Amino acid sequence: MSAQHKLMLTNTLTRTKEEFVPIDEKNVRMYVCGPTVYDYAHVGNARPVVVFDVLARLLRLIYGKEHVTYARNITDVDDKINARAAEEGITIRELTETTAQQFHDDMAALGAQSPDIEPRATEHIEEMKQIIETLVEKGHAYVVDDHVLFNVPSMEDYGKLSGRSLDEMIAGARVEVATYKKDPTDFVLWKPAGEGEPGWDSPCGIERPGRPGWHIECSAMSAKHLGTVFDIHGGGIDLTFPHHENEIAQSRCAHGTPVMANVWMHNGFLQVEGEKMSKSLGNFYTVHELLESENFGGRKWSGEAIRYTLLQTQYRQPIDFTEKGLVEAEKQIKRWTDLFIKLGVVQNSDPKPENEVVMGLTDDLNTPRAFAAMHKLARNARSGDKEAAQQLADSLAFLGFDPKSWVEAQTREEQSTLENIDPALQARVEEQIALRLEARKNKDFAESDRIRDELAAEGIILKDQKNKETGEIETTWEVK
Repeated sequence: MSAQHKLMLTNTLTRTKEEFVPIDEKNVRMYVCGPTVYDYAHVGNARPVVVFDVLARLLRLIYGKEHVTYARNITDVDDKINARAAEEGITIRELTETTAQQFHDDMAALGAQSPDIEPRATEHIEEMKQIIETLVEKGHAYVVDDHVLFNVPSMEDYGKLSGRSLDEMIAGARVEVATYKKDPTDFVLWKPAGEGEPGWDSPCGIERPGRPGWHIECSAMSAKHLGTVFDIHGGGIDLTFPHHENEIAQSRCAHGTPVMANVWMHNGFLQVEGEKMSKSLGNFYTVHELLESENFGGRKWSGEAIRYTLLQTQYRQPIDFTEKGLVEAEKQIKRWTDLFIKLGVVQNSDPKPENEVVMGLTDDLNTPRAFAAMHKLARNARSGDKEAAQQLADSLAFLGFDPKSWVEAQTREEQSTLENIDPALQARVEEQIALRLEARKNKDFAESDRIRDELAAEGIILKDQKNKETGEIETTWEVK
């Protein structure tokens, strides 16, 4: 990696933007918190998927595909899952299999690649129990009333990630009040399973079947697949506390490590049309709804327009997801598609981004800067620079878009439109175009304009462009 492309990332743990230095350049490891599979993913859930998909692509570009491991888990044991399965009268396995597939389909529609490893919580129960027993042995956890709880005061620097004091945590956190806790901030590692809930043999000599707490799941899965200390841990900013704080506590205290991950990255909140997304406000939208229904803005949206909109804002900043933004995204994709068709360009089979695009991305995933570089390429391409158009197509493909599919879809649409046009109208328009071109050759521009305006009044739009090889003006047309 050249000096100009050194990767700078903002580390929540140190609160600074710093140069990323992997533990091992031949084995770069990233873990991102994935979905709890009980329902369709909403657009807020999609933001970290898209953000860290871009980071995974960038890491593979810098270090090589074979040297990067990207893990994103699936939480398939949770109170919400139990409640939804009971509500629908189906098994928990049926629910989680269905919703996991829905998640995969929706994220694929947004151009997100699958992670290298996708561990499921229910397949790592033994690893969780081992960590829990180690924590109890080391005095960082205790057993009470068939529960196992982490004792927060046993860790001197608990709260380092979120920067909260214990008093602030007690006052403002989603802390479960329970008489059996030694300290109000203590959190559950293991709890008894209720009637009809999934349960496993409990650790620490507890006779009653139980199930893990939420936080211990990611500690166990990341340690198994990436090691007890790895490079990057990502997720939404809402996970910083308590989830990521508690992951760090469990992992460090169990494994005796100074850190769990060297770099912690968090994407900002998402709101819809200027308001916090919530079902009570009627502005709660799943990705599936945006793709398949007309509930937002009265139309369906393409996955690539959603991806474009999510990447328009730098990942750390809050984002306002709006109909206007999606409309502009669709228009921008159409403008670029027209350009690719005009110059006969699609992405290469192994697309590499243009240098200025890479420089934007290596500056803490500055996607607005990367898009600015692509707009510059588009301006050059409009002047006939085919190389710039190729760099634009390859840069877009690297970022998870598919210019080839845009071109194919628009070409099919235009062909279908022409096939449905009355042959008599088609013959008349072609005749008028020929007369207009003759008028232009004779410098009779008034006649040329008259023909164009007459056709426009009928909803027939003419488009002139110069053939680069012959220098002749060629005219195409479409019905509006």
